[in-house]
Amino acid sequence: MQELTQNIQATWADYYELTKPNVVALIVFCGIVGMLLSTPTLPQISTLIFGALGIGLSASSAAVINHVLDIQIDQKMSRTKSRPLPQGRLSQTKALLFSLILCLISMFILFVYINTITATLTFLSLIGYAIIYTVFLKRATPQNIVIGGAAGAAPPVLGWTAVTGEVHANALILFLIIFLWTPPHFWALAIARKDDYEKANIPMLPVTHGSAFTRLFIFNYTILLVGVTILPYQTGMSGLIYLITAIFSGIVFLWYANKLKTEENIELSMRVFQFSIHYLMVLFAALLVDHYLLIRISDLI
Repeated sequence: MQELTQNIQATWADYYELTKPNVVALIVFCGIVGMLLSTPTLPQISTLIFGALGIGLSASSAAVINHVLDIQIDQKMSRTKSRPLPQGRLSQTKALLFSLILCLISMFILFVYINTITATLTFLSLIGYAIIYTVFLKRATPQNIVIGGAAGAAPPVLGWTAVTGEVHANALILFLIIFLWTPPHFWALAIARKDDYEKANIPMLPVTHGSAFTRLFIFNYTILLVGVTILPYQTGMSGLIYLITAIFSGIVFLWYANKLKTEENIELSMRVFQFSIHYLMVLFAALLVDHYLLIRISDLI
């Protein structure tokens, strides 16, 4: 009876929280970047709208499934125990129905208004995160976030295919940037939340190999990441504005990662985590500025 009462009191805000809106916003942003970079002109407005909507709804659906499958873990972690499902404000059945509705709308939009390849790749990304990562990888290996990061790195590719209907090499470079960005980004958070993951028996790298080992891996992955961010300039996808931004922001990221490597500090770990989000947004924003500036210059010439 108590659970029924709590479920009746659920609000739209509880459903909204299940979609992990901050994460989805970053996913949609990366998808839109892929769309805009895929063409020397502006994509059709309808493609931008329906592509972003389809990708966003699919990511939201995956996030809800993640909440449902992780309910027992979330109940044990201080960071997540106040979420709607652990608190009983929503039942798992209602959450799954909500996820199904989001997924169906997403697939309808992408199949009907975009193209088959984008819809297919988007659905595979949903399965990759919601099932393969959440059910298997997250609980099986400390390299979970590295392997599972492929699903999170897909949005620029999805955006690119939404406009062009093909997977281009430049889209794969954007995929690689996010793929290498994910481990240092998430491991910084995992260090700060090590006790929570240990309590929930999740084999995150700081739990299985210790914080010092994880901080070293964050530094190593950051070196790889900064090196890969030069590729858009080397392939001609971007120009000097992006290159300067990538080098400068990469130096800052390396400084943070090196400082974290030598200091065991939870507050510093969270600063690195927050900086990594801004780093990716600045990097991709610079790609857009450079892309359209190059187009404008070529038009003037």
